Amino acid sequence: MTLPSRRRTFEILERVNGNDRVAKWVNGFIMILVLVNICAVIIESVESIYQAYSTAFHLLEYFSVTVFGAEYLLRLWAYAENEKVGPTVAKRRWHYATSLFGVVDLIAVLPTILSIFMPGIDLRSLRAIRLLRILKFTHYSYALQDLGRSLYEERRAFMASFYVLGLVIIMASTLLYLAENQAQPDKFGSIPDAMWWAIITLTTVGYGDVSPITPAGKVLGGLVAIMGVCTVALITGILASSFAVQMERRKAEFQAHVDEALSDNVLTDDELHFLATLKDDMGISEAEFDKLLRRMEAQKTKRSSGA
Repeated sequence: MTLPSRRRTFEILERVNGNDRVAKWVNGFIMILVLVNICAVIIESVESIYQAYSTAFHLLEYFSVTVFGAEYLLRLWAYAENEKVGPTVAKRRWHYATSLFGVVDLIAVLPTILSIFMPGIDLRSLRAIRLLRILKFTHYSYALQDLGRSLYEERRAFMASFYVLGLVIIMASTLLYLAENQAQPDKFGSIPDAMWWAIITLTTVGYGDVSPITPAGKVLGGLVAIMGVCTVALITGILASSFAVQMERRKAEFQAHVDEALSDNVLTDDELHFLATLKDDMGISEAEFDKLLRRMEAQKTKRSSGA
Protein backbone atom coordinates (compact mmCIF):
# COMPACT_ATOMS: atom_id res chain seq x y z
CA MET A 1 0.00 0.00 0.00
CA THR A 2 1.37 3.41 -1.00
CA LEU A 3 1.57 5.95 1.80
CA PRO A 4 -0.13 9.33 1.20
CA SER A 5 2.14 12.08 -0.05
CA ARG A 6 2.72 15.23 1.97
CA ARG A 7 0.36 17.15 -0.30
CA ARG A 8 -2.33 14.49 0.02
CA THR A 9 -1.94 14.45 3.81
CA PHE A 10 -2.37 18.22 3.88
CA GLU A 11 -5.52 17.99 1.73
CA ILE A 12 -7.02 15.36 4.04
CA LEU A 13 -6.25 17.08 7.35
CA GLU A 14 -7.12 20.59 6.19
CA ARG A 15 -10.19 19.52 4.16
CA VAL A 16 -9.00 21.35 1.06
CA ASN A 17 -11.62 19.65 -1.12
CA GLY A 18 -15.18 19.62 0.20
CA ASN A 19 -15.93 16.45 -1.82
CA ASP A 20 -13.02 14.47 -0.38
CA ARG A 21 -14.58 11.44 1.32
CA VAL A 22 -11.33 10.37 2.98
CA ALA A 23 -10.98 13.81 4.55
CA LYS A 24 -14.58 13.62 5.81
CA TRP A 25 -14.00 10.19 7.38
CA VAL A 26 -10.67 11.16 8.97
CA ASN A 27 -11.89 14.46 10.38
CA GLY A 28 -15.19 12.91 11.45
CA PHE A 29 -13.32 10.18 13.35
CA ILE A 30 -11.17 12.78 15.14
CA MET A 31 -14.25 14.82 16.08
CA ILE A 32 -15.93 11.74 17.55
CA LEU A 33 -12.76 10.85 19.45
CA VAL A 34 -12.59 14.37 20.90
CA LEU A 35 -16.22 14.12 22.01
CA VAL A 36 -15.60 10.70 23.61
CA ASN A 37 -12.58 12.13 25.44
CA ILE A 38 -14.55 15.06 26.82
CA CYS A 39 -17.25 12.70 28.10
CA ALA A 40 -14.60 10.40 29.61
CA VAL A 41 -12.85 13.25 31.45
CA ILE A 42 -16.18 14.41 32.90
CA ILE A 43 -17.29 10.90 33.93
CA GLU A 44 -13.96 9.88 35.46
CA SER A 45 -14.14 12.87 37.83
CA VAL A 46 -16.65 10.69 39.73
CA GLU A 47 -14.16 8.80 41.87
CA SER A 48 -16.24 5.64 42.27
CA ILE A 49 -16.66 5.26 38.48
CA TYR A 50 -12.99 6.03 37.88
CA GLN A 51 -11.89 3.37 40.38
CA ALA A 52 -14.21 0.77 38.86
CA TYR A 53 -13.20 1.39 35.23
CA SER A 54 -9.72 2.90 35.58
CA THR A 55 -8.19 0.39 33.14
CA ALA A 56 -10.69 1.30 30.41
CA PHE A 57 -10.10 5.01 31.01
CA HIS A 58 -6.33 4.51 30.77
CA LEU A 59 -6.60 2.51 27.56
CA LEU A 60 -8.84 5.17 26.01
CA GLU A 61 -6.38 7.86 27.05
CA TYR A 62 -3.34 6.09 25.59
CA PHE A 63 -5.21 5.38 22.36
CA SER A 64 -6.39 8.99 22.13
CA VAL A 65 -2.93 10.42 22.80
CA THR A 66 -1.48 8.15 20.11
CA VAL A 67 -4.06 9.39 17.58
CA PHE A 68 -3.81 13.04 18.59
CA GLY A 69 -0.01 12.86 18.69
CA ALA A 70 0.12 11.33 15.22
CA GLU A 71 -2.33 13.95 13.97
CA TYR A 72 -0.18 16.77 15.41
CA LEU A 73 3.01 15.44 13.83
CA LEU A 74 1.29 14.86 10.48
CA ARG A 75 -0.17 18.36 10.50
CA LEU A 76 3.24 19.79 11.36
CA TRP A 77 4.83 17.80 8.54
CA ALA A 78 2.12 18.46 5.94
CA TYR A 79 1.76 22.16 6.73
CA ALA A 80 4.83 22.70 4.59
CA GLU A 81 2.38 22.57 1.67
CA ASN A 82 0.50 25.66 2.83
CA GLU A 83 2.15 28.31 0.68
CA LYS A 84 -0.23 31.03 1.89
CA VAL A 85 1.41 31.39 5.31
CA GLY A 86 5.10 31.66 4.44
CA PRO A 87 7.74 31.42 1.72
CA THR A 88 9.77 28.61 3.32
CA VAL A 89 8.94 25.20 4.78
CA ALA A 90 10.32 26.18 8.19
CA LYS A 91 8.17 29.32 8.39
CA ARG A 92 5.06 27.43 7.36
CA ARG A 93 5.58 24.81 10.04
CA TRP A 94 6.39 27.45 12.63
CA HIS A 95 3.18 29.26 11.67
CA TYR A 96 1.15 26.13 12.44
CA ALA A 97 3.03 25.34 15.65
CA THR A 98 2.42 28.84 17.06
CA SER A 99 -1.14 29.23 15.76
CA LEU A 100 -4.22 28.64 17.93
CA PHE A 101 -4.85 25.34 16.15
CA GLY A 102 -1.27 24.17 16.68
CA VAL A 103 -1.26 25.09 20.37
CA VAL A 104 -4.61 23.34 20.90
CA ASP A 105 -3.36 20.21 19.13
CA LEU A 106 -0.27 20.20 21.34
CA ILE A 107 -2.32 20.69 24.52
CA ALA A 108 -4.37 17.65 23.50
CA VAL A 109 -1.37 15.37 24.10
CA LEU A 110 0.71 17.35 26.60
CA PRO A 111 -1.05 16.38 29.88
CA THR A 112 -0.56 12.64 29.36
CA ILE A 113 3.06 13.09 28.24
CA LEU A 114 3.72 15.16 31.36
CA SER A 115 2.18 12.47 33.58
CA ILE A 116 4.52 9.88 32.05
CA PHE A 117 7.73 11.89 32.49
CA MET A 118 6.68 13.66 35.71
CA PRO A 119 5.01 10.98 37.88
CA GLY A 120 4.71 13.29 40.90
CA ILE A 121 2.46 15.81 39.17
CA ASP A 122 -1.15 16.22 40.32
CA LEU A 123 -3.19 13.87 38.13
CA ARG A 124 -6.47 15.62 38.95
CA SER A 125 -5.11 18.88 37.52
CA LEU A 126 -4.03 17.04 34.37
CA ARG A 127 -7.51 15.57 33.97
CA ALA A 128 -8.98 19.07 34.05
CA ILE A 129 -6.45 20.33 31.48
CA ARG A 130 -7.48 17.51 29.14
CA LEU A 131 -10.90 19.17 28.89
CA LEU A 132 -9.17 21.75 26.68
CA ARG A 133 -9.34 19.12 23.93
CA ILE A 134 -12.79 20.48 23.26
CA LEU A 135 -11.03 23.41 21.57
CA LYS A 136 -10.05 21.01 18.80
CA PHE A 137 -13.58 21.46 17.47
CA THR A 138 -12.40 24.84 16.16
CA HIS A 139 -10.65 22.89 13.39
CA TYR A 140 -13.97 21.70 12.06
CA SER A 141 -16.44 24.53 12.72
CA TYR A 142 -16.54 27.60 10.51
CA ALA A 143 -18.75 29.30 13.10
CA LEU A 144 -16.13 28.88 15.82
CA GLN A 145 -13.44 30.11 13.44
CA ASP A 146 -15.58 33.17 12.64
CA LEU A 147 -15.98 33.81 16.37
CA GLY A 148 -12.22 33.59 16.87
CA ARG A 149 -11.56 35.99 14.00
CA SER A 150 -14.20 38.35 15.39
CA LEU A 151 -12.46 38.46 18.76
CA TYR A 152 -9.09 39.02 17.12
CA GLU A 153 -10.19 41.74 14.70
CA GLU A 154 -12.01 43.66 17.42
CA ARG A 155 -9.30 43.16 20.02
CA ARG A 156 -8.66 46.90 20.38
CA ALA A 157 -12.35 47.62 20.96
CA PHE A 158 -12.52 44.77 23.48
CA MET A 159 -9.41 46.05 25.26
CA ALA A 160 -10.99 49.51 25.52
CA SER A 161 -14.24 48.02 26.82
CA PHE A 162 -12.48 45.90 29.43
CA TYR A 163 -10.38 48.91 30.44
CA VAL A 164 -13.58 50.81 31.13
CA LEU A 165 -14.99 47.78 32.97
CA GLY A 166 -11.85 47.48 35.13
CA LEU A 167 -11.91 51.19 35.89
CA VAL A 168 -15.54 51.05 36.97
CA ILE A 169 -14.88 47.97 39.15
CA ILE A 170 -12.05 49.74 40.98
CA MET A 171 -14.01 52.97 41.47
CA ALA A 172 -17.21 51.17 42.53
CA SER A 173 -15.45 48.89 45.00
CA THR A 174 -13.54 51.83 46.50
CA LEU A 175 -16.68 53.95 46.96
CA LEU A 176 -18.67 51.02 48.39
CA TYR A 177 -15.81 50.26 50.77
CA LEU A 178 -15.99 53.85 52.07
CA ALA A 179 -19.80 53.77 52.29
CA GLU A 180 -20.27 50.31 53.83
CA ASN A 181 -17.11 49.60 55.81
CA GLN A 182 -18.50 50.91 59.08
CA ALA A 183 -21.89 49.20 58.69
CA GLN A 184 -20.66 45.85 57.30
CA PRO A 185 -17.01 45.34 58.22
CA ASP A 186 -17.33 41.59 57.64
CA LYS A 187 -18.45 42.03 54.00
CA PHE A 188 -16.80 45.31 53.03
CA GLY A 189 -13.73 45.08 55.25
CA SER A 190 -11.37 46.01 52.40
CA ILE A 191 -11.41 47.17 48.79
CA PRO A 192 -10.65 43.62 47.52
CA ASP A 193 -13.68 42.37 49.49
CA ALA A 194 -15.82 45.07 47.88
CA MET A 195 -14.55 44.08 44.44
CA TRP A 196 -16.52 40.84 44.66
CA TRP A 197 -19.73 42.83 45.04
CA ALA A 198 -18.70 45.22 42.23
CA ILE A 199 -17.98 42.41 39.77
CA ILE A 200 -21.20 40.55 40.55
CA THR A 201 -23.25 43.74 40.24
CA LEU A 202 -21.59 45.04 37.06
CA THR A 203 -22.03 41.72 35.29
CA THR A 204 -25.72 41.74 36.34
CA VAL A 205 -25.39 38.35 38.05
CA GLY A 206 -26.47 39.51 41.50
CA TYR A 207 -26.02 36.52 43.81
CA GLY A 208 -27.41 38.53 46.74
CA ASP A 209 -24.83 37.28 49.25
CA VAL A 210 -23.44 40.82 49.61
CA SER A 211 -25.48 44.00 49.27
CA PRO A 212 -25.29 47.60 50.54
CA ILE A 213 -27.50 48.63 53.46
CA THR A 214 -26.59 52.30 53.97
CA PRO A 215 -28.40 55.03 51.98
CA ALA A 216 -25.19 56.10 50.22
CA GLY A 217 -24.33 52.47 49.47
CA LYS A 218 -27.77 51.82 47.96
CA VAL A 219 -27.51 54.88 45.71
CA LEU A 220 -24.05 53.79 44.55
CA GLY A 221 -25.33 50.24 44.08
CA GLY A 222 -28.11 51.42 41.78
CA LEU A 223 -25.70 53.51 39.70
CA VAL A 224 -23.24 50.63 39.42
CA ALA A 225 -26.02 48.25 38.33
CA ILE A 226 -27.07 50.67 35.55
CA MET A 227 -23.44 51.07 34.44
CA GLY A 228 -23.11 47.30 34.42
CA VAL A 229 -26.03 46.93 32.00
CA CYS A 230 -24.47 49.54 29.69
CA THR A 231 -21.01 47.96 29.81
CA VAL A 232 -22.25 44.44 29.11
CA ALA A 233 -24.40 45.77 26.26
CA LEU A 234 -21.35 47.54 24.80
CA ILE A 235 -19.20 44.40 24.83
CA THR A 236 -22.05 42.27 23.46
CA GLY A 237 -22.70 44.78 20.70
CA ILE A 238 -19.06 44.79 19.61
CA LEU A 239 -18.98 41.00 19.44
CA ALA A 240 -22.34 40.72 17.64
CA SER A 241 -21.36 43.35 15.06
CA SER A 242 -18.00 41.74 14.35
CA PHE A 243 -19.54 38.27 14.11
CA ALA A 244 -22.12 39.56 11.63
CA VAL A 245 -19.31 40.97 9.48
CA GLN A 246 -17.57 37.58 9.50
CA MET A 247 -20.77 35.84 8.43
CA GLU A 248 -21.20 38.31 5.56
CA ARG A 249 -17.65 37.58 4.46
CA ARG A 250 -18.42 33.88 4.56
CA LYS A 251 -21.48 34.40 2.36
CA ALA A 252 -19.46 36.54 -0.05
CA GLU A 253 -16.83 33.81 -0.25
CA PHE A 254 -19.52 31.22 -1.00
CA GLN A 255 -21.06 33.49 -3.62
CA ALA A 256 -17.65 33.77 -5.28
CA HIS A 257 -17.54 29.98 -5.54
CA VAL A 258 -21.04 30.00 -7.06
CA ASP A 259 -19.98 32.67 -9.53
CA GLU A 260 -16.94 30.65 -10.52
CA ALA A 261 -19.03 27.51 -11.01
CA LEU A 262 -21.46 29.40 -13.25
CA SER A 263 -18.78 31.25 -15.21
CA ASP A 264 -19.28 28.96 -18.21
CA ASN A 265 -23.10 29.25 -17.99
CA VAL A 266 -23.26 25.55 -17.09
CA LEU A 267 -23.62 24.07 -13.61
CA THR A 268 -22.46 20.46 -13.72
CA ASP A 269 -23.44 17.78 -11.21
CA ASP A 270 -19.91 17.80 -9.76
CA GLU A 271 -20.00 21.57 -9.31
CA LEU A 272 -23.45 21.39 -7.72
CA HIS A 273 -22.28 18.65 -5.34
CA PHE A 274 -19.21 20.70 -4.41
CA LEU A 275 -21.32 23.79 -3.72
CA ALA A 276 -23.79 21.77 -1.64
CA THR A 277 -20.93 20.37 0.45
CA LEU A 278 -19.38 23.81 0.83
CA LYS A 279 -22.76 25.17 1.83
CA ASP A 280 -23.02 22.68 4.70
CA ASP A 281 -19.44 23.35 5.84
CA MET A 282 -19.89 27.12 5.82
CA GLY A 283 -23.25 27.06 7.57
CA ILE A 284 -25.16 28.55 4.62
CA SER A 285 -28.89 27.86 4.97
CA GLU A 286 -30.84 26.01 2.30
CA ALA A 287 -32.89 29.12 1.56
CA GLU A 288 -29.80 31.28 1.12
CA PHE A 289 -28.22 28.62 -1.08
CA ASP A 290 -31.25 28.45 -3.39
CA LYS A 291 -31.50 32.23 -3.47
CA LEU A 292 -27.85 32.58 -4.49
CA LEU A 293 -28.16 29.97 -7.21
CA ARG A 294 -31.30 31.57 -8.67
CA ARG A 295 -29.75 35.01 -8.62
CA MET A 296 -26.50 33.91 -10.23
CA GLU A 297 -28.30 31.85 -12.88
CA ALA A 298 -30.53 34.84 -13.69
CA GLN A 299 -27.46 37.02 -14.09
CA LYS A 300 -25.80 34.52 -16.40
CA THR A 301 -28.98 34.18 -18.46
CA LYS A 302 -29.22 37.95 -18.78
CA ARG A 303 -25.61 38.21 -19.92
CA SER A 304 -26.08 35.40 -22.45
CA SER A 305 -29.21 37.09 -23.84
CA GLY A 306 -27.40 40.41 -24.11
CA ALA A 307 -24.53 38.79 -25.96
